Amino acid sequence: MDGANVVGCLPDGWWRDRAGAAARLHAELKNADLSFEMVVLVLEGTARAGVPQGEAAGVTTVHAPGSGDDQIVARCRDHTESGDDVTVASADCGLLSR
Repeated sequence: MDGANVVGCLPDGWWRDRAGAAARLHAELKNADLSFEMVVLVLEGTARAGVPQGEAAGVTTVHAPGSGDDQIVARCRDHTESGDDVTVASADCGLLSR
């Protein structure tokens, strides 16, 4: 999940507190009834301060060292090359599955 783009879909003032917005998204994901085996939340920039890297309640948070998009593409490539099905949630592309 592209944290920056998913948070950015709602004009709720997230830009004033990117770390807080990331923490709220993470909390919602942890409490959601999701039908995925693995949920990976990719955070970039100042949003990284809102959630530590690692796994919590079925959500794995990854801090992108640069572009979150680049991190997402790399992770998707790794998983699809190993035969996994991947679904990406992002405002850039909507919902894609492979």
